[in-house]
Amino acid sequence: MGSGPMDSLITAAARALAAGDPLGALNRIALREDASALALRGIAMAQLGDFVRAKALLQRAARAFGASEAVARAKCVIAEAEIALASRELGWPVKALDAARATLEAHGDPVNAAHARYLAARRLLLLGRLDEAERALAGFDAAPLPLASRAARELVNAGIALRRLRTKPARAALARASYAARHAGIPALLAEIDDAARVLDAPAARLITHGGERLIRLEDVEALLASNAFVIDACRHVVCQSGTRAALAKRPVLFAIARLLAGAWPGDVSRDTLIAEVFRTGYADESHRVRLRVEIGRLRTELQALAGVGATKRGFALAPHRADQVVVLAPPFDERHADVLALLADGESWSSSALALALGTSQRSVQRALDALAATGKVQSFGRGRARRWLSPPVPGFPTSLLLPAPLQGD
Repeated sequence: MGSGPMDSLITAAARALAAGDPLGALNRIALREDASALALRGIAMAQLGDFVRAKALLQRAARAFGASEAVARAKCVIAEAEIALASRELGWPVKALDAARATLEAHGDPVNAAHARYLAARRLLLLGRLDEAERALAGFDAAPLPLASRAARELVNAGIALRRLRTKPARAALARASYAARHAGIPALLAEIDDAARVLDAPAARLITHGGERLIRLEDVEALLASNAFVIDACRHVVCQSGTRAALAKRPVLFAIARLLAGAWPGDVSRDTLIAEVFRTGYADESHRVRLRVEIGRLRTELQALAGVGATKRGFALAPHRADQVVVLAPPFDERHADVLALLADGESWSSSALALALGTSQRSVQRALDALAATGKVQSFGRGRARRWLSPPVPGFPTSLLLPAPLQGD
């Protein structure tokens, strides 16, 4: 590109995008068709929520830059990856992002290289791969980065801490993110941080005991799991006490039995009740009783480090080894497909394939859940075929995640 007034428009548009002002950027470059303008228009359209047009513009820009402009092409790849993340296309090619990051590092662009690392970490966070997300963030020093990039990095740190039920580190990360976002002067980023902070003060679970049930916050959940209580965690389908865990997410029958026994503790549950509730049948014959004995044996094996399951005259009873309190942690509200709704609660639009990736289940199972939720008006969709996306109503406005840390054009 040559120098002159047209270049000043590119620079001004890039600064507007970095400040979260896509309309201001478009006012400067809407009619231009050169590679740099196409790329910036693509980012602006992404910030406005038109991901389809944004992706097409960025692909045009990458072709227009040509093979000799490796840095500019790499930045286009990063911007396209960010669009995929914002539209929850979690299956996008990670190798392309890694290659773009390596190109930027090799050409002395640590800011956008760090942004590529942040995008990779955020994708890993959405997929629940927390250790990998931490390693991705540990690969660079955030101190020399622009304030918006530091805020975005701290958002991922907070997300990792929240997933691990570490509320103090989460609050500290959100405070650092808020400080950076305020000084960067980007309202959309501040709004995203405020939304994340509200999670800490919202009901996270229901605590169910013999005295009844009540809603508790994430800090209360953290304290409960650190105590000596014997916890049946129906949010994550684990049984735990003092750091010892038995994961039953892939053993739904065993978890259902454990939850029923916990609800009756220190009493027992009759065989007929267990058969009716766990096997969903109103008729119990000898085959059901045999199956119940088999499942009880499996549950004893799974819980052997935590508790016994004793036979009584009429049924079975839970016998924790050390705990003097048995409680059940349940989702805040009784809702089928609560895990799907929890992902959609971020306000972004998700594909069914991305939901399946994040939940570690089949796309067919997710689609059945989405259809059931849509029938009751709890989710809605737009688009068709592979372009179909799902979200919780109402439709969100300006997306907040598309905030590039530096101008896209070459120096």
